[in-house]
Amino acid sequence: MHGTLVRRIKLLSPLFEELRDGNEESMVKIEEIKGFELLKSALDSTKKLLQSINEGSKLYQALQKDQVAYKFQQMTETIEAALSEIPYDKLDISEEVREQIELVHAQFRRAKGRPESPDLQLEHDLAIVQKEKDPDPAILKRLSDKLQLRTINDLTKESVALHELVITSGEDPGERIEEMASLLKKLKDFVLTENPEADTSEGEKGLMKHRSPVIPDDFRCPISLELMKDPVIVSTGQTYERSCIQKWLDAGHKTCPKTQQTLLHTALTPNYVLKSLIALWCESNGVELPKKQGTCRSRKAGSSASDCDRTAIIALLEKLANGNSEQQRAAAGELRLLAKRNADNRVCIAEAGAIPLLVELLSSTDPRTQEHAVTALLNLSINDSNKGTIVNAGAIPDIVDVLKNGSMEARENAAATLFSLSVIDENKVAIGAAGAIPALIKLLCEGSPRGKKDAATAIFNLSIYQGNKARAVRAGIVPPLMRLLKDAGGGMVDEALAILAILASHHEGRAAIGQADPIPVLLEVIRTGSPRNRENAAAVLWSLCTSNLEQLKIAKDFGAEEALKDLSETGTDRAKRKAGSILELLQQLEVKEDAVSLSSL
Repeated sequence: MHGTLVRRIKLLSPLFEELRDGNEESMVKIEEIKGFELLKSALDSTKKLLQSINEGSKLYQALQKDQVAYKFQQMTETIEAALSEIPYDKLDISEEVREQIELVHAQFRRAKGRPESPDLQLEHDLAIVQKEKDPDPAILKRLSDKLQLRTINDLTKESVALHELVITSGEDPGERIEEMASLLKKLKDFVLTENPEADTSEGEKGLMKHRSPVIPDDFRCPISLELMKDPVIVSTGQTYERSCIQKWLDAGHKTCPKTQQTLLHTALTPNYVLKSLIALWCESNGVELPKKQGTCRSRKAGSSASDCDRTAIIALLEKLANGNSEQQRAAAGELRLLAKRNADNRVCIAEAGAIPLLVELLSSTDPRTQEHAVTALLNLSINDSNKGTIVNAGAIPDIVDVLKNGSMEARENAAATLFSLSVIDENKVAIGAAGAIPALIKLLCEGSPRGKKDAATAIFNLSIYQGNKARAVRAGIVPPLMRLLKDAGGGMVDEALAILAILASHHEGRAAIGQADPIPVLLEVIRTGSPRNRENAAAVLWSLCTSNLEQLKIAKDFGAEEALKDLSETGTDRAKRKAGSILELLQQLEVKEDAVSLSSL
């Protein structure tokens, strides 16, 4: 469909070339013709559609092929309608060009009434690969060829597109993302075993060691421009080398280096798909594999200043286990600092068995000991393998108890710890079930500026799980969010809007938001906010207006049309889509109201 539409549009180029080379008088007349204005608008929309196909996830397009086909059909109809408004006989063009354009117009006219036939083979292959654990390699080969996911670079770009889809989706991606991730893994395994690029003989591998293969751009960290060893995703969806982005964040920066967007939170999510693709590329090209994170077992004592001191750590653990209260407090404080210092220490401390002992100290009656213990666990949780150890030690109920009853510092660090643990999906469920959300909402209302942000990022991440959305709404999250949203000087507008946008995808969330008189403040953000805030405000407004006619009428009364028209021209791609959809609803509402007025006459 993409190729066919591009080919037809290219056939229009002789018309534009001849008009461009015509005399000025004819150009003045042409600019007054309605058809060319319609055609420009149609081609602008078509260009955006073609770009979304080129840059988007191929797996998503394959699974949503009916919706994608409908968009192409709409573009075909729009272009045909514009071409119908152009009076070719009045244009200063040659007979040859006129005949060609009329033929192209006829093609669009036929295509308008003849939608693309479904690709039954593709549908069949997708269904089998989704259903079977070990699908036939011949079917995987057909899918790989059809979707043009044949090489490591292809799979890398697809992985990036999937991550971007998760980040920017206005709705809860849910099972659809899981399906695509599963399909991507099966295709990756197929490429690993079947792709000639990955099936290199030992002799060729030896020769490759003397070459300097070009590192794919997607494998380079945007900060260092070096091959990534531990790629992680920030809240904007961009991927960086962990050490590089951590240094950027430690320096106090609050923005994404590549996009300059404000980071919603500073959590770093491992990009496992990209990491495995980098390893595969290295193996295929004879490049030394990126070294895994070091552990204290593989290092010589005292080999560098950053290496952990296992003897000292074991001594601290002895104090944690058997010391008096003062010794426990001091040992927990030292472990807290060691875990913060570097990655090697985090590995060593966990391997030495500190995590169960620190979890026990979460119940300490000494506030300072409790603060040290929860903060040490927060620092240890930066290491992904430690997250599982912390949860398996039964830490979640105790961390929630600290969040409810600890000192303000302990509560804030408990919120940050829960956010760190909630990066793993199954932990979102456990944390929500443990009663964390009401306590996080309380911290959101009464914490320090840092504590409020820690609470907000934890609530946002937990609410990705559908069940926690309902918990947050029932715990009264919406009124505090609306207060933060209306307090422009409070520094929490970004976080409040992001949480509202994710809650608005749940029916209870929409109902609660609708009761909070949200329309005026949402429209004000759409008029004056940052690009990301305008996008989230439009997403909330869209959820309200598509599910409730009264909200749509309120939006109309508050002058939504003008603000949305501006957003549809100047906003982000997602914001433009939401604005366009609401504008259509407003137009339909106006038609209905006019019809009612006429019938009453």
